[in-house]
Amino acid sequence: MNLKLNKIVFFPPWLALAAMVAVSLTNEEAFLAGLNAVTNWILSNFTWAFNLTTVACVATVIIVYFSPLAKVRIGGRKARPIMSYINLVWITLCTTIAAGILFWACAEPMYHLYEPAAFEGVEAGSAGAAVFAMKTMFLEWTWSPYAIYTTATLIFAFVFYNMRQKYSVGSVLIPAFGPKAARFNNLIDVICLFSLVAGMASSLGTGTLTIAGGVQKVFGIKSAPFLWGIIIVVIVTTFVISSVSGIMKGIRVLSSINAKVYIILLGFLLIFGPTAFMLNFSVESYGQYLRDFLPMSLSTGEIFGESWARSWPVFYWCNWLSWTPITAIFLAKILRGYTIRDAIKCNFVIPALFSTLWMGVFASSSIYYELNGEGFYEIMQTQGTESVVYEVFNQMPLSTVLIVFYLFIVFISFVTASDSNTNAMAGLCTYGITDGEQEAPSWLKVVWGVSIAVMTWILISFAGIDGIKAASNLGGFPTMFLMIIMIVGLLKICKNPSKYDTFKEDYTEDGRPIESERLPVHNKEG
Repeated sequence: MNLKLNKIVFFPPWLALAAMVAVSLTNEEAFLAGLNAVTNWILSNFTWAFNLTTVACVATVIIVYFSPLAKVRIGGRKARPIMSYINLVWITLCTTIAAGILFWACAEPMYHLYEPAAFEGVEAGSAGAAVFAMKTMFLEWTWSPYAIYTTATLIFAFVFYNMRQKYSVGSVLIPAFGPKAARFNNLIDVICLFSLVAGMASSLGTGTLTIAGGVQKVFGIKSAPFLWGIIIVVIVTTFVISSVSGIMKGIRVLSSINAKVYIILLGFLLIFGPTAFMLNFSVESYGQYLRDFLPMSLSTGEIFGESWARSWPVFYWCNWLSWTPITAIFLAKILRGYTIRDAIKCNFVIPALFSTLWMGVFASSSIYYELNGEGFYEIMQTQGTESVVYEVFNQMPLSTVLIVFYLFIVFISFVTASDSNTNAMAGLCTYGITDGEQEAPSWLKVVWGVSIAVMTWILISFAGIDGIKAASNLGGFPTMFLMIIMIVGLLKICKNPSKYDTFKEDYTEDGRPIESERLPVHNKEG
């Protein structure tokens, strides 16, 4: 083992984070004003770019899936997988979902039901607004976000394993610009680390508020900064311990448990909720989502003078983008031995279908009960966004047990996602990560975990939901430009994979990939 701290990558984002914490504690108003000013400028000038980039990711993944590149095996034909495909699916699903899908699935439809976008031309609280709310949930939580993750994961997997480039996000520049682009590796890693810190603080804040709302509901303890601090400490301690234990132990076990709990909770609501309404309404709304995919994806609200697109779809594109580079290098690292097509199924198709089902159950349930007079929107206004999901559970049998079960899944969800990202963040700050040496030093994982915890507590204590959104916007902006470069690079590889692949023996004389059987898993525990 020959691992050393990469000071050039570690200190700039960490010091920037420390500076933000210091400013927020000494001058809260200036901190929030500055944060909001920057994010407002980003959204005012680049909403169109976020939308186009997201649609381009969807198109890119589809193109790659049906191209010869899809047959290429990551790491070469003789590469043995690190883990079984089912464990790969569990980890991918849980790493990308995090706590967001649990927090927003029931609450967000209330916003769209009563504050629909002007371009939709429907009355607030109407049946048309209900369909619009459901279409929006499908737009923001299914194919588009997973296309963003998958695009980045595919190019990094190919660059790291097949082109044998350095374990750095900056390595993805090489297919687009050539070997000289490697000189920017450290700069790109610094930007991506800072982006992920903002994204993780946003997501951890969401998870903390969700758990706090449940604790208040079950135990009567007020959801306030003191409780939030305790929750954050417990979550961060758990994911740091898991991350330190390594990929094959902590993350694999947690993700397996997490995914099974998701399925149990989903099945319970499907059986005991308004089943017929869920299925009918979801299918109808999904059809309209597919019909309106491009108009909704590209909407900016400019002609109507409204901020709906900036507040919702673009907020999510920023959030996904801020997580993407670091999440992608982790997901890419565990894809060794699988084909590009296997990777697309695992990172794009399966998670998007699962998320579609999840929204079809949770979001439609929330809308159903609201339209039938349960007053979820009013409750959300008085008790907070995190309260809506618990009101949905109150409509179910064994509601208290269900809420406790739900609190467990929220906790495990964020631990799983943060676990993998802390692992990847520490890896970027380390010299010597290779195909054979997969783990970064444990102390680095601890440093990043504690730093993100402090940032999160400050964010939700002083800025709330608006602060969470601002942090996401701030994190996603620089990554958007990197994503555009990754799309260009991946399409260049797609056009002629043999030109870039170092495993020349895996291709025919005319440059076509030679199909091969998947080898057994290298680690029997996988």
